[in-house]
Amino acid sequence: MSQPIRFYHRNAIREITDAPVTRTVLQYLREDARCTGTKEGCAEGDCGACTVVVGERNDEGGVSFKAVNACIQFLPTLDGKALFTVEDLRQPDGSLHPVQEAMVECHGSQCGFCTPGFVMSMWSMYEKHGHEHACANKTVPNRADIANALTGNLCRCTGYRPIIEAAERMFQLPAPKAPVDVKALAQKLATLERGDTFHYEHNGQQFDAPRTVAALAQIKAAAPNTRILAGSTDIGLWVTKMMRDLGHIVYVGQIAEMQTIDVTEDWISIGAGVTVERAYAELAKQYPELTEMWQRFASLPIRNAGTLGGNVANGSPIGDSMPGLIALGARVVLRGKDVERELPLEDLYLAYQKKDMAEHEFVVGLKVPARNAARKNFQFRTYKISKRFDSDISAVCAAFSFIADGEAIREPRIAFGGMAATPKRATHAEAALADNDWHEATAQIAMLALAKDYQPLSDMRATSDYRLETAKNTLYRFWLETRPNNPLQKGALDVRAVLAAGAEASEA
Repeated sequence: MSQPIRFYHRNAIREITDAPVTRTVLQYLREDARCTGTKEGCAEGDCGACTVVVGERNDEGGVSFKAVNACIQFLPTLDGKALFTVEDLRQPDGSLHPVQEAMVECHGSQCGFCTPGFVMSMWSMYEKHGHEHACANKTVPNRADIANALTGNLCRCTGYRPIIEAAERMFQLPAPKAPVDVKALAQKLATLERGDTFHYEHNGQQFDAPRTVAALAQIKAAAPNTRILAGSTDIGLWVTKMMRDLGHIVYVGQIAEMQTIDVTEDWISIGAGVTVERAYAELAKQYPELTEMWQRFASLPIRNAGTLGGNVANGSPIGDSMPGLIALGARVVLRGKDVERELPLEDLYLAYQKKDMAEHEFVVGLKVPARNAARKNFQFRTYKISKRFDSDISAVCAAFSFIADGEAIREPRIAFGGMAATPKRATHAEAALADNDWHEATAQIAMLALAKDYQPLSDMRATSDYRLETAKNTLYRFWLETRPNNPLQKGALDVRAVLAAGAEASEA
């Protein structure tokens, strides 16, 4: 029997029984709830005009707030959660929230179309850092943090400076007169929690949200063609852009087992339902070389919704997570019926959109080797080449690693995205490096060997020649950054920090 979609919105519990399974949150807001402050710009999660904030009850009994793109999120995924839009910021006496007041003071809005999305991204940041920002235990984000938080919001009018200034100013203004009562909200969300699989139907299409991996395995075994949905950051476009019929859907966002991160001496185990943002935050603790890739992986709203397991399961040849994970020696854990197996991540990809998975199998998690004593003197870098620094798809994504044994190279691993039909290791280049001294000549030999590993295609993002030359150049950059006795060998360059410092210097 179909159950209603239940979520908290506009100070009340909403129950939806007659919406299509793939109706987007944006369509619901504008056409059903008449909350038209949220705008449609691109309908593919790029521009941020539709940004809303979703609240979920966390393990501490509080509520976690995440900015996401309403245009590609399906309405049934809101079940058990809270939804906030720009309309919710209006105070009971009609006054503006500090976020809105700061935008006014700093002239952060011109045509205004993108403004609600910016405001909601800023509000999410405001909630994250707390209302009592003057307290000693609260930290106000710096300009680089603000820039990272606003990567998913595009504006054609302002040049961004007044918006960033507004994000700084909002923490200086008096707290809102009616802040979100997080404790009361958590109690409301607790009443919406389900103990078993949530099942919703509309016009013959089904949406299931199981609570356990075993229940998910049972659903897939009974109906292997059922479409698995995680963050909807790719599948959402199948509906909004391709108008595809997804058939029956099973949503993994309510499976607690797939939301966990377990760190041991040997492994960082990441559940397939862990968001990209959470996963990279954990990985960067041991591999800070991933920090720039983390910041440049799509935008914050996309990272808040999309999952690392979903990116891996999708297996796009231009997916940004796979090269770095392959270079680290990650393994993927698969589940089918009652059987679980694991294999090296690079072995999962057989050909374009073809994976070593049975129809009923699914990705349940990832295992990344921990940076322990066995990885002493471990050298690792990732590089992303794209036309736009923020929120863009890679033309080439590169990752390199090896263990330095004096000047000798042990266990080299090189992986690229955008260079083949799958994320692929450079086995000829690795052979040129293995057990040789890490000298410039060695690097140049490996650079030449890349032509044996890849014959990239030309497309709208780059030509074949450009890709191959860029791949060679990234390997040479790796040599420059990790060469023996390199005085600058302190980790990958933080490009955004350099740009932010340059901007502040020019203003001064």
